[in-house]
Amino acid sequence: MKFVSAIFLLFVALVCIIYFLTPKKWRWGVLLAASYAFYWLNSRYLCAVILVMSLVTFCVGIILDKKSKRASSYLKEHKGELSAAEKKAYKLKVTRSKKRILAVGILFDLGVLLFFKYYNFFAENLCSILRAAHIDAQPKYLSLILPLGISFYTLQAIAYMVDIYRGKYEADRKFFHFALFMSFFPQIVQGPIARHDKLAAQLYEGHAFDFKRVKYGCQLILWGFMKKLILADRLGILVDQIFDNHTQYQGFILLIGAMGYGLQVYADFSAGMDIARGVSQILGIELELNFKQPYFAKSIEEFWRRWHITLGAWMRDYIFYPLSLSKAFGNMGKRVRKIFGNYIGKKLPSFLAMFIVYLLVGFWHGSSWKYVAYGIWNGVIITSGILLAPVYAKGISAFRIDADSYSWRLFQMVRTFFLCSVGRFFSRADSCMAAFSMIKNSFTKWNPWVLFDDTLLTLGLDWKDMTVLIAMILVLLFVDIAHERGVRIRESIASQGFVFRWIVYWIAFFTVIIFGMYGPSYDSSSFIYQQF
Repeated sequence: MKFVSAIFLLFVALVCIIYFLTPKKWRWGVLLAASYAFYWLNSRYLCAVILVMSLVTFCVGIILDKKSKRASSYLKEHKGELSAAEKKAYKLKVTRSKKRILAVGILFDLGVLLFFKYYNFFAENLCSILRAAHIDAQPKYLSLILPLGISFYTLQAIAYMVDIYRGKYEADRKFFHFALFMSFFPQIVQGPIARHDKLAAQLYEGHAFDFKRVKYGCQLILWGFMKKLILADRLGILVDQIFDNHTQYQGFILLIGAMGYGLQVYADFSAGMDIARGVSQILGIELELNFKQPYFAKSIEEFWRRWHITLGAWMRDYIFYPLSLSKAFGNMGKRVRKIFGNYIGKKLPSFLAMFIVYLLVGFWHGSSWKYVAYGIWNGVIITSGILLAPVYAKGISAFRIDADSYSWRLFQMVRTFFLCSVGRFFSRADSCMAAFSMIKNSFTKWNPWVLFDDTLLTLGLDWKDMTVLIAMILVLLFVDIAHERGVRIRESIASQGFVFRWIVYWIAFFTVIIFGMYGPSYDSSSFIYQQF
């Protein structure tokens, strides 16, 4: 059951009717049943995977919470009996025990993810290493089906256990409540990656019907359908034509393919988020915002703060800070400071931690070296940009550039979009070698004249589709500019008169019906991030 389908809309309508007709205290049960029904319809027996991971994560959380409370109670009972050294020794013992339990939980959940998503990748590369050492080895590939949403709910599970270990909040005491947190159907396909303290209570609480909330939710769903069916799927035809036949193209055509893929992913992924947030809003649940006009960013670092915000926040809280603030990284910084000076010594731990983060972000996207290269590309640009910030500042001063001027900000946005587009070669090409070949041919075979002849009409889209594509890009640009300036478009439309408001709604609805790209047998393509 795909998000962009009439069946999904009927499923949502049925869930909402049952939800609001059910007594408030049992409405969480409706969501749990709906979430597992949705998962079963999409993945069948792989429901067992999310169920087992939920059970293990739940049990680990309970054990960690009990150990923390038992330790706190013990210290209170023996407050005047234990010396400072004894207290320290006891706390250290408890911490070590909790770390072992946390490690078991993380290794289990991570192991399940690695097995389903990366087994064949690891097997192939291990055998390549063995063959390089003159040891005969052939990989044994497994026909594994990636469980729906496993890349997202694994990170949710790990965050939950770490937060309990840190004492951020108490463990969930009701397993079926927790199972709902892990499987909530609007976000299971591609996020956003939720934190237990921000989402769980909303799921367990029965929400009353609110027409205003339903109206805003439907607006979001309709906008998501527009971005997916009119823009993303139409761009997909052009992008597939270029990348699947990249040896036939060169120069600007390849760059158009990369830039088009960047826009396709944005429209596709943000459309999925809009639909997920819209469905949740109807039910009275607010999911976290996952995009904030990323292509208005003035640097790659800012781009990643605006793009897939919940993944970036997860990496920051559970990878970057633990690494950069660790004792090992601190000692490394001290040693480097003696050799290269204070600036490098102070920055290196953060740079290395940040580089590791983006390497993991790349690898998280898929089991291929091209995704590793994608992570390295972003990591190198971001770390070098921060490292060379003083040099850039001197250059801006030397050339008397007004850093606050519109022209300079526009240049920064165009530069960022260009750098992001080059990185897209790695994430979309069939392999690293294909990506490098496309990048090389993009800049060594100059052919700007293709923008002014009929070449673009040979890329799978006729002039009518091109017209619709350009018009939808302009609409998306207009909406993003409005959001960047703080204009709340949904509220603005909802505040208009009845006639005008419904004219806008019907125009949007029929635009989807008339100009949507439904593919063979009117079946829209899957969301790109659903594959990750």
